[in-house]
This record gives sequence, C-alpha cells and structure tokens, in this order.
Amino acid sequence: MAAYLIVDVDDLLEHFQRRSMAIDLQELAVGLRGMAALVSGAAVERLRAVAVANWSLRAAVKTRGADPQVVFKTAGYEVFEVTHRPSLGDALHANYFSFDPDPVDELILATTNPDLIPLVKRVKMTRNARIRMWGAENVLKGTSFENKVIFQPLDTLLGIQQTKNVAVYIDFENIAISLNEQGYTVNLDELVEAFQRQAKAHGQVVKMAAYAPWGQRGTLPPLVDAMGREVADEAQPRLLNANIEPVYNLPGKNSADMRIAGDINRDSVHDKSPDIYIVASGDRDFKDVINTLQMRGKSVILWTVRGTTSKQLAHTPNLLIEYVEDFAHLQTHKTFGSAARSAAQVEEVEVMSFTPSQWSSVVIQGDVIATNTNKETFTRTALINRLLEVGAVVSKARGEDLVAQALALGILKTTSGNRIMLNANNPVVEKTRLIRDRIVLRVTNTLSVRGWEYVNYGFLLKGLAMDRELDRPGLNYSDQWRSDWIDCLVRERVLLRELVPHRHNPEDLVPVIKLRPEYKLPPSMPDAPLNSGDGGSEETWAGITLNELEQMEPETVDMVSRVVVSVEQFTSFRNFDWCPLGSLHRRLRNYDKGMAFQRAVEYLIENSAAFVKEYPNPQSEFFTKGISLNLKNDICRVILRQRDTFIRALLTLYERNIVISEQSIRTIETGLDNELALWFSIMQTENVLNEIPGRAGQYSLFRTHHTVTLVAEKMRAERMERGEK
Repeated sequence: MAAYLIVDVDDLLEHFQRRSMAIDLQELAVGLRGMAALVSGAAVERLRAVAVANWSLRAAVKTRGADPQVVFKTAGYEVFEVTHRPSLGDALHANYFSFDPDPVDELILATTNPDLIPLVKRVKMTRNARIRMWGAENVLKGTSFENKVIFQPLDTLLGIQQTKNVAVYIDFENIAISLNEQGYTVNLDELVEAFQRQAKAHGQVVKMAAYAPWGQRGTLPPLVDAMGREVADEAQPRLLNANIEPVYNLPGKNSADMRIAGDINRDSVHDKSPDIYIVASGDRDFKDVINTLQMRGKSVILWTVRGTTSKQLAHTPNLLIEYVEDFAHLQTHKTFGSAARSAAQVEEVEVMSFTPSQWSSVVIQGDVIATNTNKETFTRTALINRLLEVGAVVSKARGEDLVAQALALGILKTTSGNRIMLNANNPVVEKTRLIRDRIVLRVTNTLSVRGWEYVNYGFLLKGLAMDRELDRPGLNYSDQWRSDWIDCLVRERVLLRELVPHRHNPEDLVPVIKLRPEYKLPPSMPDAPLNSGDGGSEETWAGITLNELEQMEPETVDMVSRVVVSVEQFTSFRNFDWCPLGSLHRRLRNYDKGMAFQRAVEYLIENSAAFVKEYPNPQSEFFTKGISLNLKNDICRVILRQRDTFIRALLTLYERNIVISEQSIRTIETGLDNELALWFSIMQTENVLNEIPGRAGQYSLFRTHHTVTLVAEKMRAERMERGEK
C-alpha cells in the first residue's frame, strides 16, 4: 500500500501567521504525520511524508526558536526544495510520482492554497484510492475535483489530534548512559524540556515518569546544567517541577526494565487508558511490552539513541522511532565544555549554590593521588581506580565518562606523557579545595588546640558558620549546606564520622567527626590560623561594650538583651540558679537569625556576664547544660535597668488608664526611644504584654506578672520614701 502526505510548509506557516496563531511547529509536524498514518491505515514506515518549502529562504527564519527544516526532518519527513512556486505541482510529480510503478492508494495534501491542485490531476491512483486535502478553506469548491477530493478543516484535525492521551515511560538510566556513550553531555534541563516538548507534540500528556536509581552515588553519568554544574542531587526535584515523576529502581538494567514493563501493563488494561505510549529506552527487553500495547490497539513510539538501540526493537513493525539526540539538541562533551567555560566567565545575574557533586570527587581524589605520590600529575587509570575505591562511580565505564567530562569542562587538563592533573584555575577546583581545606583545618585545629579526641558535629557546624574565609557567593549560607559538605568529605574518606556515647548519658549516642588517620593533608592546605570559631587565633568579645557591639553586630546585641531578660526572669521566678540552655534557645529561636543566639551567649561568657556548664537536674538523673547570670556584671545591670525602666513606663500608663502603644510610651521619658520596638518584642515574648485582639499596635499589661510585680513594689517603696501616696 502506497500512501503520501505532502505538507506545504510555506503556505501553512503563512496561514497561521496571518491569523496570529501561535503554533508549535514540532507539534504540527508530528501531528500531521501521525494523523495521516491513522486515516490512511498505512503502516508508519509505508507512509511517505514530504515537507515542501523554499528552504533556502527559510534558513534564517526561526519558528518559536526552531529551524523548520530540522523540525520536519526530525519528525520523519523528506524535505523538498521548491524555489518557483507556480511549478510546485509539476516539480513534485517529476520527483516522486513519475517513476513510481505502483499506483497510490492514499494522497493527502496539507495546504490552504490551490497550487497543489495540478498534482491531483497527474498522480496515478488505484481504483479505490482516496485523495484528501487538509486546509483552512475548501479551495476545491467549484472545481472538477470537488466531489473527488475529501476536504477536512485543518483546525479541526489539530483539535482531534490534541484529544489523544499520551503516557511516557523513560528508562532514564539507559538514555543517560547511551547519550554519554555516543559522546553527548547530559544537560538535564535541556533533556527534561525536550522530553516535555516532544511528548506534547503527540497529544495531551497524562503521565510522564522517569525511572533510575535516584540518589545512588555513581550509578548515573554526570548530569549537568547549562553552566556545567553537576546537578545529579537536584535531579528529582527538577523532574517533579517539570511534572515528570521520578521513580526509583535498583541499579542495573533488569531492575528498570521490569519496573517499567509492569507499570505499562498495569496502566494499559483499563478502558480509559492512554491512546499513545512512549517508551524511552533502547533495551530489547521492551519488545514484549511493545507488542502487548500494539495488540491492545495502542500507538507506540520509541525514544532511543542512535547506535544503542537493539535490532529487535528497531525492526518492530508499526513502531515509530524518534531519536533523543535529534529533538533534544544536546552538545558533545567537547563543545559543551567550551560553552560552559565561556558562560562561567560571564558575570552571573544570579549566584548559584556551590554544593557537592561528582566533580567534588574528581578534585578531592585527584589531590589524594597527587599528595600520596608527591606529584601533581597522574594517569587516568589511577584516578578512575581511586574513584571506584571510594564509591564515586560504580564501574570503570562510568569513571571514564566522568574523567572525560571533567577534561572537557577544564576541571582536569592533560600534560605530557598522556598524564593529567587538576586545573587550579578552574572555579570548581578552586572552590572545592577552599571548602575542603577550611573544614579539615577547623577539625585539625580543634583536635590539636583543645586536645579532644573528636569534634562534636554540631560544634563543627557552628564553627564553620563563623568562618569568614567561606563568606563567598554561593557558599556557607545554611547549616544544610555545611552538613552536605561535611558528609561529602566523609564519603570521600577525608573525615570519619562516628556515634559515641554522651559523656553524661551513656545511652545517648552523639555524632562526632574525626580526621581519618590515613589522610594526608594536601599541599593546598593554608598555613593561616582560623579567624573565628573553636581553635587557633580566635576572635574575642572580651572588653567589648554593648554600644560597641551594637555597631558591630546589631542582631547579636539584641539577642544579648533577650537572653539576659529571659534567664533573669526564669531564675528569679523559680528561685533557680540556672536556666536550661536548650529550653532558652527554643524560646528565642524565632529571633535567632544565623548565629545570633550562639554569638550572644559567647559574648556574655567572654565578658563574665554569664556562665554555661553542666548542672545537676532535680528532674533527671543526668546533668543538664544550663546558663546562669552574674547579676553584678555591668552588662547584666545595664540590660536589666533598661528592662525595669520600660516596665515602669508601662505601669505609669496602666495607672493613668492610658492604652499602651508605642505612641503613648513615647510621651514618657525613658531614654529608650531608639529601642522601643525591641523592648515591645521582648515584653511580648516574656508574656508581660499581650496584643489586644482586633486593635493592632495596642497592648494589655499582665499586671500580676512576677517581674512586673517586683518593679511595681520598687516604685511603691520609692514613693513612700518621698512621702508620696
């Protein structure tokens, strides 16, 4: 059976432009070909689709960012060049039909122009042949062909095509590895966008799922973004944002194949199952499930990578094959590496987070080899073996992929004698070394200066948060970021993480960090001491006044006031000498921006205004870390005097029956005008003030509050001394 689809590309695009219609060219090309195969009853491989246009003029014209000629070629069309429009019909006949001995069973002309009508007169047709014209208006009306040609409105056809439901099942591990083997860099964002675009071209997408051993280190080749950052750890949320469900399967081909086949069989049995199934893979194991879908009357499309598709799949009848590298427009390792390096040199509008990746393994393990051999250069084999040893890759092939891409991106560079080395000028190498060295330095300094056997995990996090050397764009912005890098160094066998019994509660295990005894410090390790934190030459708060602290760190000085007021109220009311430090932090957590609470406590300790130690807890057999105040210290006295002054003002308004607000408090001389917002906040936290419902900015006073009562008694005593009532 011979069937032809002739698409007049120039005419259709001009028609949509005249009507100001935004058309997806990929969707149009695939939709017309699919509909032609459906209405003709011809097998896809027997339908000859021809896209006609003046391609030389259209070479510079982009439709929604796409080259029309490339789009139609990708969709399975032959492209035919026509430069003289009036001879269009004759040129097509001479090139396609004049030498074809077989008569045509189905001829479909997609055009809104009568220029193709001469072709109808000359094509040799079978007795029961059908000729269709798909266009905006019936240009055959009033001609001798009006009753011989079936006219169908193009807009209606496109609407019919869109009602078909499409389900997509992506063997992501297979596709990613296949692309790598063919020399393509797996740009995750581009690949995801291409999957969405190509799926929508076939109809209404009702399901998209991507199967892979997500989160299993080293199982996938490097997944990068446009800047060359390795984003494997971000793959799942990026897929979810694109409405592609990331489905986990165990590493290995059979695991993914079985999971996908099972899901397809389950999803395709019910009455409302999708019309079109797209399977993205090249494995022969999918032949049976594809045959099953076709037996159930489903259209099946295979997305695969050239050179990696099994022969059994490639020769499956009535199977439409689309190649990922055609519609995804991915770059090779070499071209992508150059583009990514150029992009990295351009000033970035948005600073991106620098998180651990497979490149981290390349840098850290490359330095390990260089340090152990006392040579900057090493062989590819040595690096791949080291990556395998620490579990950064799961096979030699994945290691070769990783090293090849690191070379393309400039993370590694070749030297004489077929050896390689780390490129110290590459931003990835520079930042990775900085982060590793600052963490390792902090651990080694803490162990040597304090004489400890290990570093408490939380203690290390807090110390890194204050490391000024890490104050760079994309670095050191949260405890999660710091934790991710500590975990990375544990995986890379630089640090050792253990659980040890708490010294006061042996049944309670706490995480600690040590330096691995076999790890040798790299030559890049800085000699400069730490400028803050837990070891070396530390910054000191000793002798810094509250006014000076206000100029240096306003958030810290505010927290100092909150801590002193909260501890004094707790100890005074309960007649305790100390306040549980953990409970205090929970009480003030909403105001703890960054390290404000930690730094406030350190400030009080270094100025002898507070003491933190383990106290016997009457409610537990174990000791509890607590904080106590030195009420004779000038810092505590100043803050508590300010608190009492503010409460005195509140009592004055209360006695005069004046509504308490910031405006009314300013009518009283307190000397706290610049700090009223802070004191209103503190008084609410301590339950001295409560906002009046429905009256924003107005407060009621808890008159019988312990602290308020004490201040009121002092005021009464002072009045009695002055002889006032």
